[in-house]
Amino acid sequence: MKIFVFLFPQFNFSAPKEEAYFKMLSEDELLACRMKDTHLRNKDKKGRLSLLLAKSGSHENVSPEKKPPAKTKHIAPDVALRWRDSFEELLSHSDGVEVFTQFLRTQFSEENIEFWLACEDFKTTESATKLQSKAKQIHAIFIDKEAPKEINIDHSTKATIEKNILKPTTSCFDVAQSKIYSLMKRDCYPRFLTSDIYLTLTKKAGPPTMIRRRSRSFVFNERPEGTADWL
Repeated sequence: MKIFVFLFPQFNFSAPKEEAYFKMLSEDELLACRMKDTHLRNKDKKGRLSLLLAKSGSHENVSPEKKPPAKTKHIAPDVALRWRDSFEELLSHSDGVEVFTQFLRTQFSEENIEFWLACEDFKTTESATKLQSKAKQIHAIFIDKEAPKEINIDHSTKATIEKNILKPTTSCFDVAQSKIYSLMKRDCYPRFLTSDIYLTLTKKAGPPTMIRRRSRSFVFNERPEGTADWL
């Protein structure tokens, strides 16, 4: 039995475009071609699977809930203890800001301290060109409704900022910065003081060991002369 298999020139780059050609294959030859094609497909699938397994094995799949804890730098306990005096004291130390930022990341609210720091840097900018560039950048990152790290401020404050950055001054973010500062001081700072991150830094050696003093005992081996017998 002969089976006609038509081949077209668009799949044969060596054949003339206007010429169609065909080849007659027997049933056995056609079966052999099908088996060869199936083998190549299976081989390709195995290769892709091996590659996928190799990729998944070479990278750690860490879920957001199981992220390894961030390592904190060595900070003397007496230094960390001073941070609980006030929120201002905490932010006055670079190490305090760093540790507080680590804590806020665990609370998914690090945009607050990042915005506050960006405003602190913005207020030290002297160049008018840089001032305008930084104002647009802060707005795009923290203020805009599509901002990747949008902070939680009211609509009127946002509208005022959008108006101010058209002709920016060093004070155009002051109202928003003040509100975020109050939010961190009122809400985030108390929780930070009871967090594992902070308590680990302030942990000291255990309480001093109690020293048990020996009680003085008097043993009378002999009864002094002239004393009466005690019943």
